[in-house]
Amino acid sequence: MDELNWLPRTLESAAAQLTTHPFTLYVCVNQPDAWWNDREMISVCRNNAVLLDLLTEFKRTHPWLDLVVLDRSSKGKGWTGKNFGVGWARKVLFDHILLIADDNDLLISMDADTEFGNGYFESVTVNFAKHGQWHAISTPYYHRLPQGDEAVGRAILHYEIYMRNFALNMLGIGSPYAFTAMGSAIAARVSALRKIGGITPLKSGEDFYLLQKLRKMGEIGTWNSECVYPAARCSDRVSFGTGPAIIKGNRGDWSSYPIYHHRLFQKIAETYRQLERLYREDVKTEFLEFLQMQFKEKDLWRTIRQNVKEPSQFVRAFHEKADGLRILQFLRWEQNRENTPEISALTDNLKLFLAKEEAESILPYCSSYESLSQMPSEMLSAIRDLMFKAEMRKRKEMS
Repeated sequence: MDELNWLPRTLESAAAQLTTHPFTLYVCVNQPDAWWNDREMISVCRNNAVLLDLLTEFKRTHPWLDLVVLDRSSKGKGWTGKNFGVGWARKVLFDHILLIADDNDLLISMDADTEFGNGYFESVTVNFAKHGQWHAISTPYYHRLPQGDEAVGRAILHYEIYMRNFALNMLGIGSPYAFTAMGSAIAARVSALRKIGGITPLKSGEDFYLLQKLRKMGEIGTWNSECVYPAARCSDRVSFGTGPAIIKGNRGDWSSYPIYHHRLFQKIAETYRQLERLYREDVKTEFLEFLQMQFKEKDLWRTIRQNVKEPSQFVRAFHEKADGLRILQFLRWEQNRENTPEISALTDNLKLFLAKEEAESILPYCSSYESLSQMPSEMLSAIRDLMFKAEMRKRKEMS
């Protein structure tokens, strides 16, 4: 939607793929149909019309690329009623593909502002062949900083540090939900997508809930030899995610994206270590007390015990209850209670995440600042890059 400045780069990335496996690229150009009669939104409709012409021309000049366009933007073809937005666009794409694909096919999801190396598709294909137990892959990502817009660059670095801090801690405690949900960085088996009924078309967070549903069914890989490069830009098309985070961050509001101290994740890890005991008897931990409060069930674990026959089944049932959403709610709850200063949490976590020489290269400078917002762009970039390397090491180690 309104991607004249970005989609051509994504198309070129796809056309340049060096792969021995045939693939088809599906693009959904979309917007609500009512926008054709909305003076404020008519420019988006016109840009989408130009985009459709661009796609036709791209097919002509790139005949080797099997390109299929789903037109949900021309007059009479746009979204109607409440069914619109990125989640609905992704659902239409997924549903179209699931109708015609073979079970052993792979679906690689991306956004219209995503770039990737020439070997990305092949790396994903090889990765799935190597890991037959993986239903999906949450592929690594790295935002390239925009040229000439320091404010947006600072904001994306801040947001990435938040996301990588979360991911490194989740990987560190061995959580089943240790994945980063980005629609531009997901690949899945068609057979697995069919089993969960495809994607739920939420206005925001459809990528998170998609991966969560897949994880409750089986394993999700987090390692891939090549990563994707989403655009770093402001966007208000969804209520949360990268675009809104940059907008809020540029206003100085990072309250929704705190740097959680690793101590909070250790409270979850403490519960993980006692799951077999919890199968036999009640156990008291802060995370379990929080879950009891959230579900408002007096005998939550007794009910689950009665429905399983062995500890491994209980552990699986526990993780279905204590899923990624509940973990995030718990972290926010604990953050509000403890309110560890941002720099204190970050420096303590970096000591845990980074190799000794990496930590020594950055930690002495962190204490000079009270928040990430005060740091110069160069330092934010250095921290982001060190965390990216640490996360890639951890992803590979866990694969």
